[in-house]
Amino acid sequence: MTKQSEVIWKPTRAYIEGARVKGFMDQWGIKTYQALYKRSIADITWFWPAAMDYLGVHWHRRYDTVLDLDGSRTFERARWFIGGKLSIAYNCLDRHALDPAAANRLAFIWETEDGRVEKWTYLELFRAANQCANALKALGVKKGVTVGLYMPMIPELLVAFWACMKLGAPLIPIFSGFGAKPLAVRLADAGARVLLTADVGFYKAKPINLKKTCDQAAKHVPSLEHIVVVQRSKRKIAWEKGRDLWWHEVVPPQSDAFETTVLDAEDLAMILYSSGTTGKPKGTLHRVAGVFAQVTKELGFHFDVKPDSRFYWITNIGWMMGPWQIMGVQHFGGCFVIYEGNPLYPDHERVIDMVARHRITHLGVSPTYCRSLKTKGEEWLRKYDLSCLKFLGSTGEPFDPESYLWVFQHIGRSQVPIINISGGTEMCGCLVSPSPLTPLKPCSVGMPGLGMAVGIADDNGKLIKVGKGHLVLLKPAPSLTRGFLGDWQRYLDTYFSWEKNPDVWYHGDYIRRDEAGQLTLHGRSDDTINVAGVRTGAGEVESALMDHDAVRESAVIGVPDRLKGSDIVCFVILKDRVKPSEALRTELIQHVAKVMGKNLRPRAVEFVPDLPRTRSMKIVRKAIRNKYLGLAPGDLASVENPGALDHIPVGPDL
Repeated sequence: MTKQSEVIWKPTRAYIEGARVKGFMDQWGIKTYQALYKRSIADITWFWPAAMDYLGVHWHRRYDTVLDLDGSRTFERARWFIGGKLSIAYNCLDRHALDPAAANRLAFIWETEDGRVEKWTYLELFRAANQCANALKALGVKKGVTVGLYMPMIPELLVAFWACMKLGAPLIPIFSGFGAKPLAVRLADAGARVLLTADVGFYKAKPINLKKTCDQAAKHVPSLEHIVVVQRSKRKIAWEKGRDLWWHEVVPPQSDAFETTVLDAEDLAMILYSSGTTGKPKGTLHRVAGVFAQVTKELGFHFDVKPDSRFYWITNIGWMMGPWQIMGVQHFGGCFVIYEGNPLYPDHERVIDMVARHRITHLGVSPTYCRSLKTKGEEWLRKYDLSCLKFLGSTGEPFDPESYLWVFQHIGRSQVPIINISGGTEMCGCLVSPSPLTPLKPCSVGMPGLGMAVGIADDNGKLIKVGKGHLVLLKPAPSLTRGFLGDWQRYLDTYFSWEKNPDVWYHGDYIRRDEAGQLTLHGRSDDTINVAGVRTGAGEVESALMDHDAVRESAVIGVPDRLKGSDIVCFVILKDRVKPSEALRTELIQHVAKVMGKNLRPRAVEFVPDLPRTRSMKIVRKAIRNKYLGLAPGDLASVENPGALDHIPVGPDL
């Protein structure tokens, strides 16, 4: 059996010699990837401009100053590429569409649950985006005017995305599964004047009335002037004359010529909102050059995207991975796939079938999705030709070793690296990430990302070289949000006010570095459970449960305990044909105690048929904990299956 300390993947000659990051190293005479990382954080004002130049970022005016800390106590006010002018839309769309050699290359492939497929070239997307930009301009949209995108994963979403980028209008991508309240909060917070949507979206073969949700939200958004609607059904919908406009009536009649707006490096490109499962969602502010530097670096160096790449990440536009994928893949002239619907519909073979049919080279998944696939065995995988896969990706939560190895062996055929990344909405990118040159151990997130001066701090705030602790950032990076929209103090309180060490940017992940320098993620530090002075992460206990043959999936929370401070409660989904019993409950408790130590013996194991999760398949532990403790569940807008909370019992008086 493979040990978690063993290296299971080493870069082959094909990965090394063909990698963009290797070419960059050769250009600068850098011999090893470790040496490149060290230089990238020792001299960040060398690395970021050098990386952008090597990765082909076009500046309309080169910057005067790379980094200005603007009087920061640490780096909370850092600004980047001062004086520079550029356009993300030009880099990712215009230059490809206007190049005869690239114009007819595929920009994206769209697939629906019912099997409909559309393929769009760069030239087709360019012309449609120009028409949409002209339509929005006629509605008063211009540089600085915010536009909401509350759209399913359909081609018009990509058209609208690039239209906003061409106008210099900060876009607000919003998950189309949200209800009226979270939609209204985001639109009102950003002062959106135009909202782009569809009459319906489709999920598990059922139409979802998006326009009705928009109408309800609009009552609470005084800034909103127009709702532009893509017609996808013949259903009658409510209509407010003057405010509501059909896409097909205002966009296609426009000219397909438009002069893309060139922006200042520090102009606002996007407002990305946090998930909002607790408290008011945070609007993170992403500037043009900063976010583009991070995205191009990650897709270019860490994922090695090329013009012949086909990239699919199970995501939606409301999660940072949506814009991240769109900008990053298109900058390099590659093709990405968008899918409207449930990745397990009509059955678990859907995504793997898409990989084989579309010859996808990069597949991004979540650990929860992989655990679902693993329950189906691996025999079914053998009928699919997955030789097209070059990279697997994962983010959002920690992997357990069993599921990681299953994915590596049966989807990746033990030949494909898993680029397991971790970062966040607040940087539209990653703090830690492997690369094509990184050897990998099970569950590893490799090393810190290039240019990311990552540290690990113990519970007292002291930086440590080896061991487990809190993930922190020691120097600025271009894509870090320039605060929260309308709430600067909340930004400082969230990231720059850790009482143990106020000189670092506190991320909130719990991470381990081993003697060889490999990093492993252990979940959010606020998921850390302290049982009588012994600390563990929820992910570690979940990993221990996954080692048991009866367990398909689990979620672990910490609950108050009068004697020990905290105690552990486990919620377990059993594998098919395994029946819950008191004997099995006791066996699982003893199993965790054996793996984790007697001090971390769970107080209780609860058997449940399902767990609440987001549409990106991430389990929402905070909602589980609130239900178990008899508290209000909080904002469940991002939870796809809130009914799963009905199966979570209210615990005994604690």
